[in-house]
Amino acid sequence: MGKGYNARIASNPYIVGTFACIGGGLFGLDISSMSAALNNPAYTNTFNNPTANAQGAIVASMPAGSLIGALSVTYLGDKLGRKKTIIFAALFWVIGSILQCASVNRGMLVVGRIISGISVGIASTVVPVYQSEIAAPEIRGRLVAFQQWSITWGILLQYFVQFGCSYINGTASFRIPWGLQMIPAIVLGFGMLAFPESPRWLVDHHREAEALEILADLHGKGNQQDDLVVLEFEEIKSQVYFERTEGAKSWSDLLKPGVSRRVVLGSSLQMWSQLTGMNVMMYYVVYVFEGAGLTGRRANLIADSVQYVLNVAFTVPAIIYIDKWGRRPMLIYGCLIMGFWLYLVGGLQARFGQWGTVDGASTWVVLNNPAATKAIIVCSYFFVSSFAITMGPASWTYPAEIFPMRVRAKAVSLSTATNWLFNFALAWAAPPMLAHIQWKTYFVFGTFNFAACIHFFFCFPETAQRSLEEIEDVFAQGHEYSAWAVSRSVGKKDLADVLAHKVDTKESVDA
Repeated sequence: MGKGYNARIASNPYIVGTFACIGGGLFGLDISSMSAALNNPAYTNTFNNPTANAQGAIVASMPAGSLIGALSVTYLGDKLGRKKTIIFAALFWVIGSILQCASVNRGMLVVGRIISGISVGIASTVVPVYQSEIAAPEIRGRLVAFQQWSITWGILLQYFVQFGCSYINGTASFRIPWGLQMIPAIVLGFGMLAFPESPRWLVDHHREAEALEILADLHGKGNQQDDLVVLEFEEIKSQVYFERTEGAKSWSDLLKPGVSRRVVLGSSLQMWSQLTGMNVMMYYVVYVFEGAGLTGRRANLIADSVQYVLNVAFTVPAIIYIDKWGRRPMLIYGCLIMGFWLYLVGGLQARFGQWGTVDGASTWVVLNNPAATKAIIVCSYFFVSSFAITMGPASWTYPAEIFPMRVRAKAVSLSTATNWLFNFALAWAAPPMLAHIQWKTYFVFGTFNFAACIHFFFCFPETAQRSLEEIEDVFAQGHEYSAWAVSRSVGKKDLADVLAHKVDTKESVDA
């Protein structure tokens, strides 16, 4: 019987870690598939000129489905395994894309977006877990950061497809992009058949021989006696044996001492990632730039595309240096800088804006002031670039690495569900906010960024360049409200330390 995966592919950790990121790209595809359609006359006519509240509900239907999908990983991730769950997510995306492409009314569109959202919720939860569990410690952050980069690529590619199709008259201008977005999911679903299962999941399900074989292919070129392979294998077994003495895997485990703190950290980080206002700037960039005084559909589309290109470009340094910089600095300084740019946008809108009319609707807009318009657009670009190089990658990496194996699927699922819960709320609320409190919207999100900065400084310990098992020692140090006091040397082990701990753990199990 074969291995069930391609050993040559498994030998390259970057291929293994990045291919699954196509699942993250599905989220990006959805963002721009809707944002580029907002000022498309064919779209508005087909769906009966949705009001701000109705449009918010249409956009919010996807994160509503994602909330369901993220929570379902608590069962799917533990029962089916990480690999099969990713394939399952790809299938849901194809079904949702077909329904959206064929939709003839709002109800059909919303159903399609909910089904696609379930796919995105599953993929956005299980892909970082899969990446973190197959990656070596020194590149784990980099691989998980590819999740964010794939989101930015999904946004960019779909946006340019939408831009090209904007020259087509009629409903084909938005149906073609909605249909084409199923292609990456088909590639993901079939491609994952050639990739290995998570070795940590296999050990946890009493399949240690398979886990060792996969670890050897991943990190030892097939050599099961390689020092790194032996070290990782013994650490994983030791941690799993220890966790089995702590009780069965259940929701109650999330409330146990040492775990509940991490659940709060993971969930709050995903909450803050939404409250930064980044996805509002992505979903509704058309409205933001219209309010800045940028007129003309094509001019707006071009300005929007620049923002998406910057999002892709500035994620690259974060991918390269996330394990060197560490998670804490990226989170703390990122939010500080983003809050600054949002306050500038709000201040410029307040100073130079006035009530006007855009596409027949009354709105707060900057009129006849090219300098203010350009300044607002540039500040928006700086905001997006700041998120891309800091908070974006770190917000996916941190929750995927801080939880014990016995609760990892459930805890990461809960964290990601928090992301989608706030995504849903903000996607629905943003159009009415921009319509009714106008420039104050930017001050609201700017304030959230400063609050997040304070939270990160006091409560989030550094986890970079440690194995998932070594991170246990980081949280064993305590320092719940003085996270800066945890040294980067905490938790570091060599093979002798791991083997000694293994003996102690087995003795405690036998006793």
